[in-house]
Amino acid sequence: MTAADAPGDTAPTPDPPPPAAYPAPAAYPAPWKGWAAVLAVALAIFCLITSELLPVGLLTPVGDALGVSDGTAGLMVTVPGLVAGLCAPLVTVGAGRLDRRLVLCVLIALTAAANLAAAVAPGFAVLLAARLLVGVGVGGFWALAGGLAVRLVPQRHVGRATALVFGGVPTASVLGVPAGTLLGELGGWRAAFGAVGVLGLLALAALLLLLPPLPPTRDITFRELPALLRGNRGVRAGVIVTFLVVTGQFAAYTFVRPVLQDVSGIDAAYVSTLLLGYGAAGVGGNFLAGARDAYRAVLVISSALTVVLGLIATLPGAAAGTALLLAWGLAYGGVSVSLQSWMIKAAPGAAEAATSLMVAMFNLAIAAGALAGGFAVDGIGAAAAPLTGAALMLVAAVTVSLTVMVRMPRATAADG
Repeated sequence: MTAADAPGDTAPTPDPPPPAAYPAPAAYPAPWKGWAAVLAVALAIFCLITSELLPVGLLTPVGDALGVSDGTAGLMVTVPGLVAGLCAPLVTVGAGRLDRRLVLCVLIALTAAANLAAAVAPGFAVLLAARLLVGVGVGGFWALAGGLAVRLVPQRHVGRATALVFGGVPTASVLGVPAGTLLGELGGWRAAFGAVGVLGLLALAALLLLLPPLPPTRDITFRELPALLRGNRGVRAGVIVTFLVVTGQFAAYTFVRPVLQDVSGIDAAYVSTLLLGYGAAGVGGNFLAGARDAYRAVLVISSALTVVLGLIATLPGAAAGTALLLAWGLAYGGVSVSLQSWMIKAAPGAAEAATSLMVAMFNLAIAAGALAGGFAVDGIGAAAAPLTGAALMLVAAVTVSLTVMVRMPRATAADG
């Protein structure tokens, strides 16, 4: 029994369509080949998410060089997030009978080319067009990658392999962006985009060499996705909480550089170093959250971020800003793994469809957060960005408390 069958749900999660028209998947590759393929996919996801979030640490240099405000420069995060959110379900359904290996290679190649184009963009319009292509790659690849581990390693290793694949998401969020920021300060923002483009080509080579053929095993239809939302209370709650938490995060984090400089009074020369500290703290948060119940982990994370974002917007001083930034990284580091675990726990029989919904909302929320933060920064000031994030985190914490902590234990017990 799944969470959809718990008391209070009005419709069961639909059964997946029969896969009889598709050939059975090939036998698992040799153990070392399977794990090498898992690592290749993890590298590709790291590259993709780093590509999506790279402008976070480069807003001010890009804006100064191309003559746009920080708020307008934030569109470099908004546009790919919006496109990725739309492409996650579209690619998942549209891939149809295509070999997943081919689709994944095309998507990572597109992202690499987009980053290289951004590195030589003569103006902001061209740069924004390149960022649109990044969104296509991110949304499609992330959604399809969710179901790969079961086809690459034996069943007893699927959990570990899935964690490794999706470890590319928080690692990119908490390490890729700071590293890109540091490279941008050392060699210029164009060098940062160029380096991520080269990383994408390396990821493409790894996928071509290490991924086995991956013919589709079943269709996912557009009807299945809204049916899953209607019939599965856990998936519904997870999608809503994903929107609130991620929108709140990126309303604030997209503008972390001006916040640290204008509110905390931190010299621009130290921002990249501090973001590396944020990243290290985030890796620790990822491991801490991975060992916890997903629902309660999201409650703790959203509550902690409500406090941290509120304080970083109001407490001046470099010491306070530094301490709060590290606390911010520690808390947010557990978001991706907790939300992914939430969706798998809520819909174990429809994990690929549930993942595509989460990925769509995650990326739409990145766009919504960057856009909301941009309006707040341009209209009020840098401090308005983390305050907007804090308000959304508070709503998320209340939503988790009311929707999950009260109702989901019954569904979880039923699943057992």
